[in-house]
Amino acid sequence: MLIVNCILQNDGWSPIHHLVALASRLLDAEVITVRKDDPSFFDKLSSIVKGRGDREPGQESCLLICAGPADLLKLLTIDGWRGRFKFLAAWIIDSFWVDHIPTSIRLSKPFDHFFITSLEDLDQWRKITGTPTTWLPWGTDALSLGSCAPDREWDVTRVGRQPPEWQDDVSTAQAAGLLGITYRGRVRSDGLTALQNQELIMRVYGNSKYLLAFSNTANPELYTHPTRQYLTGRWVDALASGAIVAGICPISPDVDQLLWQGATLELASVRRDEGLEIIAGALQRWTPQKAALNNVMALERLDWRWRLKTIADVFSADTPALRADIERLTALAEERRLSAL
Repeated sequence: MLIVNCILQNDGWSPIHHLVALASRLLDAEVITVRKDDPSFFDKLSSIVKGRGDREPGQESCLLICAGPADLLKLLTIDGWRGRFKFLAAWIIDSFWVDHIPTSIRLSKPFDHFFITSLEDLDQWRKITGTPTTWLPWGTDALSLGSCAPDREWDVTRVGRQPPEWQDDVSTAQAAGLLGITYRGRVRSDGLTALQNQELIMRVYGNSKYLLAFSNTANPELYTHPTRQYLTGRWVDALASGAIVAGICPISPDVDQLLWQGATLELASVRRDEGLEIIAGALQRWTPQKAALNNVMALERLDWRWRLKTIADVFSADTPALRADIERLTALAEERRLSAL
């Protein structure tokens, strides 16, 4: 199998770069990174006219891992793509940008299968593309990077974008301290690779009781979807590390399917002082069993290996490495569930 990594090299995408490395090992796949430049107009037009054509398929299978639908055009930059692959699929992470599906992809139908993270878009992707599509949601490396540690230094940790009243870490730490809450601000990762950043972030989560995160509609930015609500890596990575996510949870079918009671603490608003009061009350009820339960549930529901097993089944590409990790994952979940109850 060939994995084509279409993801930008920045900290925000470090969970997916970790996924790519994991997929390469467990699926015994070669990884290439596509060029940053977009395909030419001629290439796009040619793809519509020719598609994959009447060809004798090659022996390779190929999986594109895409940030959004526009990355599907990166297919056109792969040498010999028309006749090279017997099976061609793409996994689109920010798949809720349905209106960004390129016209040339809609018309030429070069892919055999799509995987998307947004459950509510499943029918629309199938209708627009005319291609079999499977829900494959966000995941995390709960097996290797997760934590059920009972002792946690920080009551609340802040990572990534936050509502305006939560942005200043100095004033937030002072306000938290007045309520007896230990608060950790932004995690610095200067000079780290995306993979090193992911490992650092997961260690920080594993040393925290609560992690701050707010739905994109409660805390909008220019780069977030204006109406659709969705999980991101911050949520699932925190849960795998045993932390509870405090904030405003997205409302979506994905959340209903993936999360569980106790995974989140609703703060009701984006007002900082109101939120800190709610967290202070919750900390009085926090126990190490809450961290252990989140870790167990992440092992059972959220680990990337379950997603990779789905891909392996679709590709008919089972490997000894993936089977071995699934066995380890299952055994660890069973072991930790007994101790968490």
